[in-house]
Amino acid sequence: MRQSTIRSPRPDNRRPASYTRFLLPISFFLFLVAAIVASQRAFPRLNTLVNHFRPRPSSIIVPARPVTTSTMADIKFKLPPQAPPLFTHTADSILSETDRLNAEHKKVLDDMVAAVKKDSATFDNTLKPMLVDDNRSAALRRILNFYQHTSPDSKLRDASTKADEITNEFDIECKMREDVFNLVDAVFQRRDAETLDTESLRVLEKERQKYVRNGLLIPAGPQRDRFKEIQKRISQLSIQCQKNLNEDKSSIWFTPEELDGVPEDDINISELEKGTGENEGKVKLGFKYNHFFPLVKYAKNGETRFKYIVADANKANSNVPLFQEILELRDEAARLLGYDNHASVKIEVKMAKTPARVNEFLGNLKERLAAGGEKERNRLLEYKKNDLAERGAEFDGNFYMWDTSYYSRIMKEKEFSVDEVKVSQYFPVESTFNGMLKIFEEIFGLVFVEVTEEDRKKISPTGKADDIVWHDEVRLYTVWNDEGLGGEFVGYLYIDLHPRDGKYSHNANFNIEPGYLKEDGSRNYPATALVCNFSKASANKPSLLKHNEVVTLFHELGHGIHDLAGRTRYSYFHGTCVVDDFVEAPSQMLENWCWTPSVLKSLSRHWETGETIPDDLVNKVISTKNLNSATANLAQLLIGTFDMTIHTPESQEAIKKLDAGKLWNELRHNISGIKGPEDTGLGYKWGNRHANIGHFIGGYDAGYYGYLWSEVFSTDMFHSFFKENPMDKEQGRRYRKIVLERGGSVDEMEFLIEFLGREPSTEPFYRELGLA
Repeated sequence: MRQSTIRSPRPDNRRPASYTRFLLPISFFLFLVAAIVASQRAFPRLNTLVNHFRPRPSSIIVPARPVTTSTMADIKFKLPPQAPPLFTHTADSILSETDRLNAEHKKVLDDMVAAVKKDSATFDNTLKPMLVDDNRSAALRRILNFYQHTSPDSKLRDASTKADEITNEFDIECKMREDVFNLVDAVFQRRDAETLDTESLRVLEKERQKYVRNGLLIPAGPQRDRFKEIQKRISQLSIQCQKNLNEDKSSIWFTPEELDGVPEDDINISELEKGTGENEGKVKLGFKYNHFFPLVKYAKNGETRFKYIVADANKANSNVPLFQEILELRDEAARLLGYDNHASVKIEVKMAKTPARVNEFLGNLKERLAAGGEKERNRLLEYKKNDLAERGAEFDGNFYMWDTSYYSRIMKEKEFSVDEVKVSQYFPVESTFNGMLKIFEEIFGLVFVEVTEEDRKKISPTGKADDIVWHDEVRLYTVWNDEGLGGEFVGYLYIDLHPRDGKYSHNANFNIEPGYLKEDGSRNYPATALVCNFSKASANKPSLLKHNEVVTLFHELGHGIHDLAGRTRYSYFHGTCVVDDFVEAPSQMLENWCWTPSVLKSLSRHWETGETIPDDLVNKVISTKNLNSATANLAQLLIGTFDMTIHTPESQEAIKKLDAGKLWNELRHNISGIKGPEDTGLGYKWGNRHANIGHFIGGYDAGYYGYLWSEVFSTDMFHSFFKENPMDKEQGRRYRKIVLERGGSVDEMEFLIEFLGREPSTEPFYRELGLA
């Protein structure tokens, strides 16, 4: 949810990554990780931004040649025309600033209503004052909201969460002001009489639509009052659910023997907390990505993987009743608006338009994937049978969800000779990230300059380097156009790449400050942040990325580039402020660069020797692109289908009777065709994975299908203009101008058609999946 609307002070500015569609080709963790998939893609852009980067320990051996991009190495630091945001708030100031911004926004609305009558309402005297106030307050609102996801100080996180609650309640009051709506509606009814540019007309249309969808056509009285009450309660519940996920410290204990097979590079048992009492002889593992993926892919003991998966699916059980209440309230609110269900409300304003069209798309994809999924399961079952025979262990003929990632990894090693740990040695996070910046420099004409400690002091409004970052591991870059494009300042990029307590637990991009044109015609420049959770450096090695993590990082950086490239008039439409079922397309398209041999080789640099990855290993990695792709896409299909099912109940009575955890497990079993805990005698109520997928409460409700939907567009764009030459500068700059710069200021289908030169096609998408 990334909205910064003119009558909606609440900044929903995250990209989940985010989650990122589980941005990573889920060939490894596949089904059982399907839920988590949700969060990694970009969890969908949540409501904040942040970044963090682990300094390399002094004991680590580094390449003889420091890794920087050529442009970054050649350019000298220069002062940007705009200072970066400050992160100097206290718990008290977060709340006082929130109150001040809300009071100022209320005054803007009150003054407008007092001065303007319906028959004299125009865009300039009605919409413009709200847009100007939105621009003025946007960065501060985002920062106040941002602390809850990234601050190492629990008091700041708590204050930010409280401020979010206050702003949401205020926002709901603003969204339901009939006096303001009457003026906006009057301007809308006379829109043909005004000479509005395309972006202004689009603001007017969307703003009126938002008021209507927020209950202003419900007759004043008990029903409208109930709608407002519902909106406030949903807001409270959503904030609490996200806080529960951010603050979660769930763990599980295993003996070192139970962790046999897990590489020391991924989980160093000697560095884990040691148990006492009933946990004597055991070590503690959490459920963040740095423990989750290594365990499910490498732990030889099937019982270990089983226990871990079940525990992970129950780590957020406190969210179960909250999520159920959210579902019931969403359905009730939709019916008060006159819609059949919540999905109809949400999808109406997206590219898909109707739930029926979404369900048709998902159903068709399921049908096409079914045979491939069955074939892949049978192959994996053979690998399990042979593996257990080699180890002299009993094989009962069953293949379970906790086997998928493990045997997919073994298949990759045996059939393609790809050892993920070996591959990761060539992708230290620092040099890999610098290589990514170089690619974006070449394709889009950008220049990235890292801001050193000394230079931070020069650009900090306070003169203190620490005041312009929220954590000492955060890295900051200034971004410029290259000389060929004029050399102008573009904005700020932050990176915050490793896990810590209290931090947003998935991978996402957050817009900290939007871009827009000021009243004097000068430009306000954006600031954007990558918030990820890649494993930290150890005492002996730097942080190393598996190939799927390289893809994830490239994806999230793609969201950041979308933010930086934005050149809209209003912050309302800046960067990633596009419809939800298109927002992932630009980043998904860029994932393809990580499957291109020349690009992958250019990103690599062995952490000890500085050598690039050998060609034969590159080719082996590339050959695994579609390994178990049917299973991976069925995992995405599960999340999208669950999302649509819970948001299209037949009646309010049906949603009240819903057991969402049971539904998830039934759908997982039926769609994947892979056995789970329900097949071991636990029944279908063994876990509540749905409750730890932040997408469903973070803006992707009735929208998770968008990851697959937008991939149709991303694949078409890549195959049409970049497949033959991913480093084509001419096409890259054309793409930046037509697609990225416009944000949401133009109908997404319009600029897609302009870029493609025709209507989008689904054929490249199905061809890529081997289903054409």
